[in-house]
Amino acid sequence: MYKPFDLNGRKALVTGGNGGIGLGMASALLQAGADVAIWGSNAEKTTSAVAKLQAEGGTVHGFVCDVGDEQMVQATLATTVEALGGLDACFANAGVSSAPVPIADMSAEEFRRVQRVNVDGVFYTFKEATKVMQQHGTGGSLIATASTAAVEGAARNSHYGASKGAVTSYVRALAVELARFQIRVNSILPGWITTDMTARAMADERFANNVMPRIPARRWGTIEDFGGIAVYLMSDASSYTTGEQFIIDGGYTKF
Repeated sequence: MYKPFDLNGRKALVTGGNGGIGLGMASALLQAGADVAIWGSNAEKTTSAVAKLQAEGGTVHGFVCDVGDEQMVQATLATTVEALGGLDACFANAGVSSAPVPIADMSAEEFRRVQRVNVDGVFYTFKEATKVMQQHGTGGSLIATASTAAVEGAARNSHYGASKGAVTSYVRALAVELARFQIRVNSILPGWITTDMTARAMADERFANNVMPRIPARRWGTIEDFGGIAVYLMSDASSYTTGEQFIIDGGYTKF
């Protein structure tokens, strides 16, 4: 029987796992047999997500963490590993977006706000996860959630595109650096997915009418569309896959 996708006994951390794509990935990992910890910056939302996941069955832990705070990441990662009893995969999924801002009107503060979470947060999280995986000596999988904004021109969203482009480059560098430790590193690039982060844009009729015809799949993505890639990248099925970026967008960037 082919069992490379079996995650029984594996331990996973999903930052930003209290909603959206992160919640969808955490749910799939649980169903595949993994023990999961989720992080979120909102305590109430995180508690609610833990309850939802626990109702699906499996072992779930929830922690409040601002991934843009290095000391908080260090402390929470240590607590997470203790609770899980190890760490086999780390999904650096937490991120922030912004209302469209023309470059001429963008403040340095707004640019840095986005980089703080989307870039610094991935750096802090992967740095601590790498330490654990190297110390344990059993390898592991690091997965960052980027965006199709990393590979296309995101007009009036240059700060967001810059942050996600940085993540994909960072992933490629780490993939080469960490392969000798049996740690593989990959990124996921979502297209237009129905989440709280995209709700405002999708509610705009003009936006929807312009974007939907460009999606060959003729639908918005859902958080469930990320379960398969999450399980794959944590499992032994991806043991020879590293440094790649997986675009999940219904064909949007191909049309």
